[in-house]
Amino acid sequence: MTALWEASEVLAATCGRGPGGWRARGVSIDSRSLARGDLFVALRGPRHDGHAFLADAFARGAAAALVAGARDAAGPLVMVDDTQRGLEALARAARARSRARILALTGSVGKTGTKEALRRALAAEAPTHASAASHNNHWGVPLSLARLPRDAAYGIFEIGMNHAGEIRELVALVRPQVVLVTWVAGAHLAYFADERAIAEAKAEIFEAGEPPECAVLPADNPHFPLLVERAIGAGVARILTFGGGADADWRLLAAECGPDGSRVEAIRDGRSFQFTLGLPGRHWVTNALAVLAAVEALGGDPPAAARSLSGLEPLTGRGRRERLAIGDGSFLLLDESYNANPASMRAAIALLGLMPGRRLAALGEMAELGREAPRLHAELAGPLAEAGVAKVFTCGPLMAHLQAALPAACRGGHAEDATALRRLLRETLRPGDVLLVKGSLASGMGTIVENLRAEAAEGRL
Repeated sequence: MTALWEASEVLAATCGRGPGGWRARGVSIDSRSLARGDLFVALRGPRHDGHAFLADAFARGAAAALVAGARDAAGPLVMVDDTQRGLEALARAARARSRARILALTGSVGKTGTKEALRRALAAEAPTHASAASHNNHWGVPLSLARLPRDAAYGIFEIGMNHAGEIRELVALVRPQVVLVTWVAGAHLAYFADERAIAEAKAEIFEAGEPPECAVLPADNPHFPLLVERAIGAGVARILTFGGGADADWRLLAAECGPDGSRVEAIRDGRSFQFTLGLPGRHWVTNALAVLAAVEALGGDPPAAARSLSGLEPLTGRGRRERLAIGDGSFLLLDESYNANPASMRAAIALLGLMPGRRLAALGEMAELGREAPRLHAELAGPLAEAGVAKVFTCGPLMAHLQAALPAACRGGHAEDATALRRLLRETLRPGDVLLVKGSLASGMGTIVENLRAEAAEGRL
């Protein structure tokens, strides 16, 4: 196997000091998931210092470690002044040597799912690399770049933010030829004056140093004119759009949405594209159009990409459906526990509304919404009613505003935390139900999913 990094390349890229003669197959910042032959980068975080795990990294087979200053270790060390800066330098070197077509994407919702759909579509054509999981922050983006294989034909990089200025810094590392904004909505409002300010921050993705060749933008989004203006102002030569309006380049003509997926018809330059989408939900129809537009912008094969969408499967915590045993039957679990904001919450509730059976929702708080948080939680009552949800269970102080806004018949119960909410759910669940579990990561809704899985497997439900 060709090495991802030779020792001499790492030393040169980082201006590091240390021995040569070793090769790395990959790059890791977590000793727990490190694979044999990886270069371990010892980052300092708010809770842990990677240098404390050097022994574990080498015990697991690390090829070498990037460290700050001299250390005692059981393997080769590359010594630098700052390991975060060292990782970023390695990322720049990976980008400089790559001949891949590079896309960077951001958005308030749909980033990770769209990235994975793009990975699937492009990998059928040529070697494709994409950010793992949701590696989209100041650690994840340079790590994903540092892992970019030498022979990759395509590279897909997710970029997230919760403060202004963060995307600008990260996109300068990625230097994409194509950028994609999936959608702009009211996420992280605690750190922004309003939704327009969020759109301004998302528009930083156009500021990649050398202007991207093409920006792929959501024509139906309220902030579309701002995005276009900022893209043109940054020197982007081509704008490619997707949406349901008559002016969209990739235009949705029809979508038949069902509990197991959607049948979609779209048009591009007078050519009709009819395809099956393997994931249910209207939001996924929009994501699919974004994928096809991005594939076109990268110079790929949109018809082949459309065919690939039938095989999409939901990610853990992002719409994964599982049938779990309960009593003498089963119930359907919709696992949306990874994260939540008002837009993604509404999309998940609409998805629940497509499912047959008695519909239940277990909802945790949406984080980082600032002073608008009580109103935004209470306003979920409307979508829940439209989706025909029979009972709504909530936890956390902010979700009390939603409980108060619900009709009495729909109030399943409120708890202070996810642990207490789980007890309420166990008393209510019965065969034939469909249960949506969703909330921001900090709300702990993932623990409800984990416990329901375990109890179902042990026959305790």
